[in-house]
Amino acid sequence: MGSLSVWHWLIFLAVALLLFGGSGKISSIMGDVAKGIKSFKKGMSDEDEVAAKPADPKVIEQGIKQPGQQTGTKVG
Repeated sequence: MGSLSVWHWLIFLAVALLLFGGSGKISSIMGDVAKGIKSFKKGMSDEDEVAAKPADPKVIEQGIKQPGQQTGTKVG
């Protein structure tokens, strides 16, 4: 129970190879994580700015047909 089995060693070696197997892998992973955090924070602040500004009410113009005025297109 105190010792590690063959499967534990294989998993440990696989993780070690993934972490230390290439040059720059850790720094590129950390750079991707940092970009993700920055874009998440930017997205959260954009939502706060939109929520802070109330939207301008839009005026809907109703088209009232005057006598003698044609609307739509003519179909030949």
